[in-house]
Parts: sequence; C-alpha cells; structure tokens
Amino acid sequence: MNRFRRWGAVLRGPQHRILPFLLALAVALIGILALVPRPQSATLRASADSVVLVGAPGLRWDDLSPVETPTLWALAQQGSVGALVVRSARSVTCPVDGWLTLGAGNYARGYETPPEGGCILTYPDLEPAGDDESRGAKIPTIWHDRTELANEELENEVELGSLAEAAQCTTAVGPGAALAAARPFGRIDRYAPSVEENLRELLGSCRLSFVDAGTIAGEGTSRIVAARQADRALNAVLGARPARSLVVVAGLSDTDETTRLHVAIAQGPGFGPGWLTSPSTGRDGYLRLIDLAPTALAALDRPAPLDLFAGAAATREPGRPADLLSAVDRLADADRLAGAQRRVSTTFFLVLTVVQLALFLAVVPLLRRSSSVPAPGGLSSSAPGRLFVRRRMLPGWLSVRVPHSAEEWAEWGLLAAALATPAAMVADMVPWWRVGRPGFVFAALFVLVLLAATFVAGVATARQRALGPLGAVAGAAALLIALDVLTGSRLQLDGVTGYSALAGARYAGIGTIGLGMFTGSLLLFAAFLAQLSPRRWRPVVITGVGSVGAVIVGSPYFGADAAGAVGLTAGVCTAAAMSVGGWLSYRRLAWAVLAASGLAATFALLDLRRPSEQQSSVGRFFAHVDDGTVDLVMRRAGESSVVTFANSPLTVLVLGVALYTGLALLRDRGGLRRVYGLFPSVRGALAGTIVATLLAGVVEGVALNVMGAALVVAMPLTVLAVLRVRHHAADRTVPVVIDPPVKEPAAG
Repeated sequence: MNRFRRWGAVLRGPQHRILPFLLALAVALIGILALVPRPQSATLRASADSVVLVGAPGLRWDDLSPVETPTLWALAQQGSVGALVVRSARSVTCPVDGWLTLGAGNYARGYETPPEGGCILTYPDLEPAGDDESRGAKIPTIWHDRTELANEELENEVELGSLAEAAQCTTAVGPGAALAAARPFGRIDRYAPSVEENLRELLGSCRLSFVDAGTIAGEGTSRIVAARQADRALNAVLGARPARSLVVVAGLSDTDETTRLHVAIAQGPGFGPGWLTSPSTGRDGYLRLIDLAPTALAALDRPAPLDLFAGAAATREPGRPADLLSAVDRLADADRLAGAQRRVSTTFFLVLTVVQLALFLAVVPLLRRSSSVPAPGGLSSSAPGRLFVRRRMLPGWLSVRVPHSAEEWAEWGLLAAALATPAAMVADMVPWWRVGRPGFVFAALFVLVLLAATFVAGVATARQRALGPLGAVAGAAALLIALDVLTGSRLQLDGVTGYSALAGARYAGIGTIGLGMFTGSLLLFAAFLAQLSPRRWRPVVITGVGSVGAVIVGSPYFGADAAGAVGLTAGVCTAAAMSVGGWLSYRRLAWAVLAASGLAATFALLDLRRPSEQQSSVGRFFAHVDDGTVDLVMRRAGESSVVTFANSPLTVLVLGVALYTGLALLRDRGGLRRVYGLFPSVRGALAGTIVATLLAGVVEGVALNVMGAALVVAMPLTVLAVLRVRHHAADRTVPVVIDPPVKEPAAG
C-alpha cells in the first residue's frame, strides 16, 4: 500500500508534466513491435521446362462456361484461378497496352491515343527478320521507336522487351503476342501468324512462348463467338504444349473505356487447383498484369530484373471451392462489384460533401443565437461541460420525441451526417451490386441503415452530456472499421467507402478512406474516454487507445499500412500532449514528429533486411533513399497528390470545413473555443487528427483524402458538441425540491 501511495505522490507532483512525452515514446515503441513485417513462409516453387503465356484481351470470367468454352473450363478446373487487374501506363488498358506491359513487366503503353470511348484493336504489320529457317520477325522501326519514346516520357524506368531479354529466347504466335515477345530492339526470335502453323515445333523451340488467342470484344452473339475462337486456340496450344510446361491464360486488357477484372488461369508444375495470388496484392484470388512476367521467369528458374519489373511472382494458395462453378461465380461477382463500386462511390462522396457543407451552413444562425436563452429541449447545465436532462422527459428508455425546434432538428441532422460513412459500410454487407440497377438499391439500403443507426444513436445518447453523441458515434465507427480490418478487410475491398481493385493500388488491409475514418473516430473516442478520467491520467488513456489503433493499422496481419501507422503515431502523441490543456505548440508538435520519425526510421532498418516484394511503403521509401531514386518517388507522389487534390470531392469538404471553422466556429460567438476550454482532450484529438491525416496523405500521395475521410465523421460530431454546449451554457439545473413529510394530525 505504501508503494502505491509513493507512486501516486509522484504522479501528483510537478514532474507528472513529462508524462505525455514519456508515453509518446512508449507508443512509438509499441508501434515498432506492431509494424514488424509478417514472416513469409518459404515458398517451394516447382520449376517448369517451358512457359506458354496465352493472351486473350477482353476475356472475363462471365465469358467462361462448360458448354461454350470447354477447354478454358477444363484448364481452370485443373489449375489455379484468379481475378486479373489489367493496369498499364494508360488509364484504360487497351490490347496494345496489355501486350506491351506483359513484355516489359512494368506499366507500359502504346504511342497511339485510343478513340474516345473505345480502344484500338489492331496491331502493326510485322516485318520479316533473318532467313526462312530462323522464322523470326521484327516490329516496324517507326512504330517501335514511337512506342519507346512514349514510354520514356513516363519516368517509371520501363524497358520494352525486358521479359524476352531475360528469357533469352522467345516464340510468338499471333500479332499481339509479337509485341510481348519482342526484344528491346524490336526483334522476335520465332514467329508464326496463327496457331495453325506447325505449333508443336514452335512451342518447343524456345522455353518462353507467347500466343495470341484473339480479342474478346462487344456483347451478345459476337462476344460468344470470339470466346469460342479463343477456346479453340487454347485447345490447339494444349495439344502442342511441351512436356512439363506451365500454361498461363490471361485476359490482358479491356476493349473499351469500361475497366473490368479479367481471367487469369495457371496450370502446370506448381499450379494445381487453387487460388492465384501474389505478394503484390496480398489477397487470395487477385493478381496484377505486371505479376505475369516475374511469374514466368520464376517458373523457368531465370533471374528477374528487379530494377525493371514492378510486380512479383504469383503463387498458388489453397482454399478454392472444389466446385469450379462456385469459384467462377465468385470471381465474376467480384468483377461486377468492382465495376459498380467505382460508379457508386464517386456519387456517394460527392453527395455527402454537398449535404454536409449545406448542413454546416444551416447551423450558422443557431450558433449566433444568444446563449442566454434556455433551449426548448430541456437540457441544462449546472457545471461547465456537464449537461443533464430535466425531469420532464418521457418515461422509460424511449425518451426521444419528435423534434419541434431548429436546434433539435440540427442535432438529429448532425448525428445522421456523422453516421453516413459507417452506414455505407454496413450497407455493403448486402450484395446490392447483383441487381439490375445497383445504384438505386444501394441508395435505398443506405437510407434504411442510416435512419436505423441515427435512431439508435439518438435514443442511446438522449440523456447523455455534451460529449455523449461524440463518444458513442466515434466509438461505434472505430469499432466497425477495426472489426472489418481484423477479419480480413472484406468491407474495404471494393466497398463504397473502401478501395477499388480496379485501381490496382491496394487489395488488402485498410484503405485511404478507412484510414481517415478510423484515425478521426479513434482519436475522438480516446478523447471522450480521457475526458471522463482524472486530468493526470488523460494522456495514459489516449496513448493506450492509440497504441491499439497503431497495431491495427500498421500490423501486416491486419491493416498493413505502415505509413498510416506512422501518421497515427504522430497524431496520438499530439493528442496525448494536449489532453491536459494548452494549445498545439512547436514543442509538442516537435515531440510528436520526433516520435513518428523514430518509429519510421527504426522500422525501416528492420524492413530493409527483407526482400523488396515483402517490404512496406516505409521500407520501400528508405530503399529509394538508399539507391538515389527518392526524387523520382517523391515526384510521383506529388503528381498523384495534385491529381487527387483536383479530382476528389473530399478536397472540397476539407477546404469548406477549414473556411467554416475559421469564419464561424472560432469566432467570438461560434462556440468551438468554449468546447476547447471545457474539453481539452477533444481539442487534442482534433489537432492529432489533422497531424496524422496530413502526414499520411503526403506520404501516400493522396492529397487531402485521408483528412477528408476523417472530417466526414469528426466534423459533424464537433459541431454537435458545439451546439449542445453553446445553447445550454446559460441554463441552470432545476432543483429537485423534496418536501418534508406531512405529519397526520393526531386522532381526537
């Protein structure tokens, strides 16, 4: 007991002021342990004597059936299958771009600009090269030179023909295959215009072969006919394939402006029934077009030019359903979801931005009303920041009545606005994308979920103090995202508030929007808990909650976002330092940045010891610093941020909130400064959110998207807290008068 008293005396003494800084160091150390890269089990790759890459631009999983494409169906039954993301150096990957990207192992493109709304489906006419016995060919010099010049302008170190150069000998069958099989100077070692010309001899002449199975474009009957032709070409290839060969079938590109997920099948040594995956995606059943080149070289036991290749070798993972129809339905469903998500997500955030900014403007007259007028809702305050409910309420738990004043309508509206993005995540649990008009179905589901969530939150916080709604909604949002990330990020992948597989950037873990929502919600919830604690223990509460968040975001087992964890660490340190009072000084900001920098540097030292394909974004950044290419990486991140800044509706939200805060909330009658004074932990949480989201946005090249996603939840809750404090600042609690017992007159 005496020991506890001594520690209590220490914490009550003046030296307790350094507690936030000590805890900042502690959360950084915990973050380092959380960010240790996931150990990779040794992958035993079965080598093949030869590899045949069969390309069918436009081929999708809904094109396959046991009746129309029996050869493709049988190959998928025997091999590994996955959804292929066909990203290239062009926003829409056309057949020429897909073949060039396959041969380069990096994002490449053709020099010709495709027509609006479509793709160029033709290839250049090849020229003969060498004598008739060599059966070589050559890409026209003018076409090759123009294509090289177009790719040199990309600044991503792409070298056309890197795969063919690494394989040393290649065979091409068909004009599209020739683009991938050509060496850097445009020559193809062996070439035949179709699969009908001595195919067995051609496929056996080199260890790496490319086959053009035709382009599947259009809809209806024409598409079915094209898929049948590709199936017949594959049947010829399988009949002439060399012994112990790996056959890979890939839908290399789109054929119009609509981006889709495409077919990827691998069958041969090391690729039996299972899911195709790649270290670059980290999710079973997904791989990228740039992963095919390193996959081919890995199967041939050839060294890959890691400085030129942007992908990683694909592997087989178990877990595919025994019934192929179920696996194909799952992949086709993923394609439908990815397409629907892109359309719905853009509209959702645009509408949400407009609605939230309009709601904030509608609240301005309420902020300017005199705080000396008691609110009609019956809330009152007997102490700064402590709001109580008067006794004139409905009995039981259902103590919420229909709003009849502007203040009450505003509170309900702000509560719904804060719950909008969590409600969208919950709506994604229902397969709305499987119907004919997915946008309308999602809108109906979203409205139903939002109304139910708002009602539940309103009832639950009706008797709470000013920070009641803030703590409840922020805690629920953070818990929802945490549970999703801990269970495989199923709502993140192709979710309306998640990331798109078609973008080709992330396939597992927490995304940009999820990171912003989680950061803002977690810090506000930590502030709510801290505000309920004794003043000297507030930093302990915030750093404890923040440490859990850093583990969830940064661990490669869960969020797999090292840059986001570094930003969250800085935000947690800032919030902890400000939770006991005071503003964001240079000293506090320096401590927060120092803790985040120490986390990043320490983790980078651990991360650089691992293979490049297993490194996190932080490790890759320091690797670029070491090899002198950091300028290029920073330039790309800057360009990406500029594009995102200009195109994202969340940019408008962030700028609008900044103006609204400066011109309305922070003015003399705005009320935000009063909230800051009553609840210093909330002020620290908001400052920490800004620090964390700015840092994450800069590092990840997404401009203000992380901050915008955080403000979508945090700003309505902040304005709601301002309204409750502002409009009930002059109220007084109605005293409860207990009358003395009345004595009965004596009998007689």
